[in-house]
Amino acid sequence: MASELCKTISVARLEKHKNLFLNYRNLHHFPLELLKDEGLQYLERLYMKRNSLTTLPENLAQKLPNLVELYLHSNNIVVVPEAIGSLVKLQCLDLSDNALEIVCPEIGRLRALRHLRLANNQLQFLPPEVGDLKELQTLDISTNRLLTLPERLHLCLSLQYLTVDRNRLWHVPRHLCQLPSLNELSMAGNRLAFLPLDLGRSRELQYVYVDNNIHLKGLPSYLYNKVIGCSGCGAPIQVSEVKLLSFSSGQLTVFLPAEVKAIGTENDHVLPLQELAMRSLYHTYHSFLKGGQLLVLWLTAAPPSVCRLLTC
Repeated sequence: MASELCKTISVARLEKHKNLFLNYRNLHHFPLELLKDEGLQYLERLYMKRNSLTTLPENLAQKLPNLVELYLHSNNIVVVPEAIGSLVKLQCLDLSDNALEIVCPEIGRLRALRHLRLANNQLQFLPPEVGDLKELQTLDISTNRLLTLPERLHLCLSLQYLTVDRNRLWHVPRHLCQLPSLNELSMAGNRLAFLPLDLGRSRELQYVYVDNNIHLKGLPSYLYNKVIGCSGCGAPIQVSEVKLLSFSSGQLTVFLPAEVKAIGTENDHVLPLQELAMRSLYHTYHSFLKGGQLLVLWLTAAPPSVCRLLTC
């Protein structure tokens, strides 16, 4: 097996291969042949999935300077060395299904990184430097032990797909609402009790997954048409169990859905709640507005905020 491996690497060096497949080789150590002499200067993609690697060499970037994609799925790597930050051309890094307990801060130096997969590890936190990955489009950190997400994650301006399923998250940082390119957000199987009221206001965000969050009993109004599923979430609140919130305008009183009270915190800004109240007011009394003249009279007496809403 060793001679076959050496032959494969030697051929790749002589023929200046850009891709090298070393999957399923039962490797316990990084092959020295890869690091021999000048290394593989032309190599761009290295596949080493389903081996038994426990670490990476410190001189990896020096020997493989043009590496663009590195696939280390299903190994036994516990710590990623600081030297990983020297792979300045790296665009895709897959460390899923390892034994990672720590991600070094140097991960933030991978400024060309577009896809980072760290699923199925033992991570309890991510370094703030993840926010320095301005080109990052995909981040998969599902099935770890994360209690929270780094506050600087909202600085990943190119992030489109964020997967944090099956962690231990109690809340979602409010700054996450500022991700301008986020299209898909998956948070299934956590311990979420509420979501930020502004989450979902972005037009780019189209799909949100929150299944199996048993404490989650309500959703912000902006997410009503974007959530794919809520199975396994908290049981709906019964009307008899909670005092309904209401919105009043003059002699008119409209009760809001009970689940509205279950979302957010007392310190959250409630502008979305005001909008929901306006819409409820309009729909409740729409059936009474039969004639155009009556509609004009009603609008004349209505608050300016209602008029603005109806003319949008």
